Amino acid sequence: MWLILRSVAVLIAGGVLGAAYLGSPWLGLLIGLLVSLGLFLAFEARKGNHPGRDEHDDGARL
Repeated sequence: MWLILRSVAVLIAGGVLGAAYLGSPWLGLLIGLLVSLGLFLAFEARKGNHPGRDEHDDGARL
């Protein structure tokens, strides 16, 4: 839940900063969307720690 709120907050901040500094709210929303997507993927990847997975698996075994 907090991850989605964080991503939405970054998206809104990108829109506001884009309108204030870049002169285009659409460009700010695009930058905010890219940053929030990156944050979302980074936090989701960090949560995907699987303790039972063999780290030295080279894919040769089925």
